Amino acid sequence: MQLISVLGATGSIGVSTLDVIARHPDKYSIFALTAHTQVDKLALQCQQFNPKFAVVGDAASADLLKAKLCASGCTSEVMYGVDALCQVVSDPAVDTVMAAIVGAAGLVPTLAAVKAGKKILLANKEALVMAGGLFMQALADSASLLLPIDSEHNAIFQCLPTDYSSSGNSGVEKLLLSASGGPFRGWTREQMQSVTPDQACAHPNWSMGRKISVDSATLMNKGLELIEACWLFAVPESSIEVVVHPQSIIHSLVQYSDGSVLAQLGNPDMRTPIAHALAWPHRIESGVANLNLFEIARLDFEQPDMQAFPSLAIARSAAQAGANAATIMNAANEVAVQAFLDQRIGFTQIAEIVEQTLNSQILCEPESLQAVQESDSEARLYSSAYIKSLEK
Repeated sequence: MQLISVLGATGSIGVSTLDVIARHPDKYSIFALTAHTQVDKLALQCQQFNPKFAVVGDAASADLLKAKLCASGCTSEVMYGVDALCQVVSDPAVDTVMAAIVGAAGLVPTLAAVKAGKKILLANKEALVMAGGLFMQALADSASLLLPIDSEHNAIFQCLPTDYSSSGNSGVEKLLLSASGGPFRGWTREQMQSVTPDQACAHPNWSMGRKISVDSATLMNKGLELIEACWLFAVPESSIEVVVHPQSIIHSLVQYSDGSVLAQLGNPDMRTPIAHALAWPHRIESGVANLNLFEIARLDFEQPDMQAFPSLAIARSAAQAGANAATIMNAANEVAVQAFLDQRIGFTQIAEIVEQTLNSQILCEPESLQAVQESDSEARLYSSAYIKSLEK
């Protein structure tokens, strides 16, 4: 029986995780569920899974959740804030942590889980994008096991040899990171000038939160995944190729020196990588329908259009630059995406803001978590000010 804390329980990954867990009550039990402000949804989850702890973002949300749980007879203890998140992932009783908080907010609790030696199911790519060096060093210094949840990274993990080493003796030549192309695949930059938030969030294959959906539409999500893959698999960005595959059936591929290319295929449903990581090295039923190749009939592949989608090129440049470039890029992107969702800027201005912010900041290697957070904060201040200048 694995005792699990789910960070970001009310998001799409959290909901899918709980769906898989509910199918295997003999194998998994919930220790803690967390959310930011989605109190109603979290209350219902607590009533179903009866965790020991429920954590929200602030005191007002905590008071509201307490009232709802009390009325329903649920005995989960309610806490709030970052310290509470760190507590429920570090508790000695916890075996596994699903790290599914979106954005920079997931870094501190995920790092706390690593330092506590937990099995980490990593869905929060920003933890590695922002603080890859510090994160991987903490992992090396702990007894923690890191398993990737993003469908692309999980696919690569499944296709790598068990004795994989980035030193080259495993025969791996290249990682091929698949991308759906998002809702605007084939569009020109001019055609995307008037894109609305609802259009950007209407992903053709995946059901995701609004922030990740916008990142997928700009291809920044693929850029973040490229940087994450560099850290997860200890390879330079030059060893990773992005392949646009609109059907989202092949989730990623690994190319070998003997000419072999191994791919992981499956229906576009996050319960597959979640179930794989939960049960690894074994397999369990996920609730995902079996793949019917006759219904799919064809699989298409394209090169990404870097002119129409400059965010991917920006992310690759940040990976090449190293230091705190990815931290700055991620912070600016989060601010810009929120401004777009708030209809303060246009869709194509997201990449402009990120690039302008990156060019404005001094690059330096972060020596501590505090240094990472300072770079993040400074980038957010600059990008926020730049957005205000665009609004005038």
